[in-house]
Amino acid sequence: MKTSFVRNQIIETASRLFYKQGYNATGINQIIQEAAVAKASLYQHFHSKEDLLAEYLTARSIETNNALKNEVEKFTTPKEKALALFDFLVELSSKPDYYGCNFLNIVSELPVDNARIREIIKKQKNDVRAIFADILKPVKKERLADELYMLFDGALITNKVHGNAWPIKTARDIAEKII
Repeated sequence: MKTSFVRNQIIETASRLFYKQGYNATGINQIIQEAAVAKASLYQHFHSKEDLLAEYLTARSIETNNALKNEVEKFTTPKEKALALFDFLVELSSKPDYYGCNFLNIVSELPVDNARIREIIKKQKNDVRAIFADILKPVKKERLADELYMLFDGALITNKVHGNAWPIKTARDIAEKII
């Protein structure tokens, strides 16, 4: 097997397992077995399970930010763009393979002192805040970016708790009123 194929197989398997079952519930041996790779191959590419987690979160951050930006680009007014992000969440959360926000799921499993992984998650969350700020800049309402971000992330976690889209729809309704 080619090195890049093995590495991608490891990343894809670990990503699926981390997302579906959580970081702590996913063991290295399970990743090795489901990826159908040798233990030595895994450790050739990743020195630790945490290195694999960092790769997963970094890749998901890029994917998530691109998806959010692509959604925003479909609309013209700042209000439409901001509300589109909430609509995107409603659609995303209705999919059968949706298990919540990758980043919020992982941060809830981490020890408080895991600065490395928390920084990756914090960067992604700050990127979402920046998307809201960029949306609102043309109408000089950038100060609302933090409020919209809080609604956005609060909706994600409340959706996870209730397993229903109403928290996202409620957050969208509030966002529509304050923009």
